[in-house]
Amino acid sequence: MLDEDAYGLGFGTYSLTDEDGIDALVTAIEAGYRHLDTARLYGNEEEVGEAIDRADVDRDELFVATKIAHFEEPEPTPTYVREGVAESCDRLGIDTIDLLYHHWPGGSEDIEAVLPVLDDLRASGPVERLGVSNYTPADLELADDLLDAPPYAVQAEMHPFLPQEELRGAVRDRDAYFVAYSPIAQGEVFDSPVIAEIAEKHGVNEAIVTLAWHRSKDVVPIPRSKTPAHIRSNRDALTLELDAEDVERIDAIDRRLRCEDPDWMEWS
Repeated sequence: MLDEDAYGLGFGTYSLTDEDGIDALVTAIEAGYRHLDTARLYGNEEEVGEAIDRADVDRDELFVATKIAHFEEPEPTPTYVREGVAESCDRLGIDTIDLLYHHWPGGSEDIEAVLPVLDDLRASGPVERLGVSNYTPADLELADDLLDAPPYAVQAEMHPFLPQEELRGAVRDRDAYFVAYSPIAQGEVFDSPVIAEIAEKHGVNEAIVTLAWHRSKDVVPIPRSKTPAHIRSNRDALTLELDAEDVERIDAIDRRLRCEDPDWMEWS
């Protein structure tokens, strides 16, 4: 396990491309983020690698996560998965991927095809840890049968409007990390009167309150921002302690929203 500061709050990189994306990533690393989350699908592994190279932080201090999805290839094969992982290492400029997720599973056949290959890669060295992204509780049960050990991390969308109680329970049962993408619901938390009141109470903004709420539930949020001030201020969630009433009020919000909901994905 990584230390609390390194894994307590990650940095999401979706849509961070080109020079301004690299600048945001360098800012994040130098602000103290050590857990960087990308994916082949994001098309920015090269930018993440360039930021790692430019930042004044040793590679050994960073925890680099990326993802591979079978549907990225018209004719998915185990060879594609192996070659895809090697290409990710090249683009990122690293020898070993700290955490590799299977991204957006396309049903049970896809999971059965991909996970054994990833397990082999974990055993052979280029992958340190395996994770799964956008899996349902039923998908996790299938993964139990295919992997030598449970996933190190399970990544899914989670925020106050999508609290993911069932999935979080399944993750706890496997002693895995729950990593939350879109943790501030792509900005929707700023429209919540409840979260606004709690933010005013603590003298912080709604994003910080929401990230602290995730941490109160032993969830690792991975917020993304291009704005240096927001990148830095989000780390205040590491020290903000919400009281029980704050958490209960956020838990009681009855709005429901899923920001990422492709037509082909079946969530139950």
